[in-house]
Amino acid sequence: MALPRFYCPADLAPRTEIELPQAVAHHALRVLRLREGQPVALFDGRGGQYPATLRIQGQRALALTGEFDPRETELPGAITLVQGLPAGEKMDWVIEKAVEMGVSHIVPIAARRSVLALEGARLEKRLARWRSQAVAACEQSGRNRIPRIDAPMGLAQWLAERPAGSPALLCHPDAAQTLAQALPAPDAAGFCVLVGPEGGWDEQELREAGRHGVQAVRFGTRVLRTETAGIALVAAACALLGWE
Repeated sequence: MALPRFYCPADLAPRTEIELPQAVAHHALRVLRLREGQPVALFDGRGGQYPATLRIQGQRALALTGEFDPRETELPGAITLVQGLPAGEKMDWVIEKAVEMGVSHIVPIAARRSVLALEGARLEKRLARWRSQAVAACEQSGRNRIPRIDAPMGLAQWLAERPAGSPALLCHPDAAQTLAQALPAPDAAGFCVLVGPEGGWDEQELREAGRHGVQAVRFGTRVLRTETAGIALVAAACALLGWE
């Protein structure tokens, strides 16, 4: 059985007893039904983790940390997934799987053909859920750094704000070059992958992306669903680059 892992946002230190946050304690005691003395691992998102031993005091869960374990499971380079907002709750699945694949930054895009519209309290609630899902995916997959999940923005805003010099590849079935042809060298610091919503990017968005140096790439002979395309491209890119 894999060692239960929990994210604790407070700064952790070796040989220290801490009280686990209420949500973490509930998950450990009520969902996983862990018992007194159970070995667990804690991480605070700054890298590495701490082996710990669980202590239970009524409804409270405490943990006595051991020595710092510097292990990392991050990819050699940073991948940003720029995802056109899909309909319904598909973004939940995209975030979970992208985090498991090692993506370090996810940018939801309110594209012109996006059906889902989020604002106000509904936006805040959805963003909080996405970030919570990212944490859960890190706990499950062994990552010790929490990916950044941005609030939705327009493509033009992202293009204007994206870091200069970072290669950006836009998935398009009619592109002249393939993913393999457009990928940066294996020692690159990272790159971005852009995937449109169900209806794809419209012509104005494609022109804007091209003016900002984004390269269109095709991926195989089949047209993938929006919630599949980004995950498939990230997996293929990591395999081609030898990133594990």
